[in-house]
Amino acid sequence: MLHLRLIVPPDRTDEVVRTVERTVGTAHLAVLTGAARNPSGDLVLCDVAREAGDALIGHLRELGLDKDGSIAVDSIDLSLSTRADEAEEEAPGEGADAVLWEQLTDATHEESTLSFTYMAFLTLATMIAACGVVLDNAILIVGAMAVGPEFGPLAGFSTAMVQRLPRLAWRSLAALIVGFAAAMAVTVLFSYFMDGAGLFERAMLRADRPNTGFIYDPDAFSFVVAVLAGIAGTLSLTSAKSGALVGVAISVTTVPAAANAAVALSYGEYGQAWGSAEQLLLNLLGIILAGTLTLFAQKWLWSRRRRRAGKSAA
Repeated sequence: MLHLRLIVPPDRTDEVVRTVERTVGTAHLAVLTGAARNPSGDLVLCDVAREAGDALIGHLRELGLDKDGSIAVDSIDLSLSTRADEAEEEAPGEGADAVLWEQLTDATHEESTLSFTYMAFLTLATMIAACGVVLDNAILIVGAMAVGPEFGPLAGFSTAMVQRLPRLAWRSLAALIVGFAAAMAVTVLFSYFMDGAGLFERAMLRADRPNTGFIYDPDAFSFVVAVLAGIAGTLSLTSAKSGALVGVAISVTTVPAAANAAVALSYGEYGQAWGSAEQLLLNLLGIILAGTLTLFAQKWLWSRRRRRAGKSAA
């Protein structure tokens, strides 16, 4: 269940209440007249089944509450209410499968911001992966994958394509391009430093690396795994099953490929650098393609389910 807290201009309160009451899957409606002060208005509270939440939020935005009032949404971890149980049963579909498009757009917008924190995590992840490729240490590679924040802008770009949000698309693309370029540049300098300290050697990069050699030797499986990870990651973001996102992060070879390319460039190993760049591009393309198609499929399926529910109600 979701809890909605609405600040409503007094002249629209009755219409908002009717909208909530008409929405299948709502419960616990309460109206506090004149309770809101900034902005001023009435406070309307209600709970709604997750699978009905996106439709209700869309109707409330059509009434202009996002501009003249406020729409706040919280997830309810525990609700002991027979009426809430009935509301979930009445709503079409399953809550775990529901997509809250406004929430997804807001989350990916934040994750796609080219902030200091995003740059720091991506750079640190690439440097950790650089140590992993030189030492042929799979544990360091997995750790770097988990630290890397690049799935945020990848998901943001896919969301922008489906929702037709050009500003979010450019923001996400900028975060990917500038982020990886800066992280790789810093990692090149880091490689020079480690070489000067005697911790990195060209021979270590050229040696057989059974644990990390795949990073600069992409094949069809690289693209297949990226596509599967993109689907899993998108489903994790759009559903209530967010725990799978960590597994997605450690199944794609974006950060390790960028790290291997940076170290190879520092030693003039252009063959490895090119192979790593191919691996990076394959993974980015696979995730974006899979994420976009998954979101399109989810949008189509839910719109179809809503139409069926509307016909049944009529």
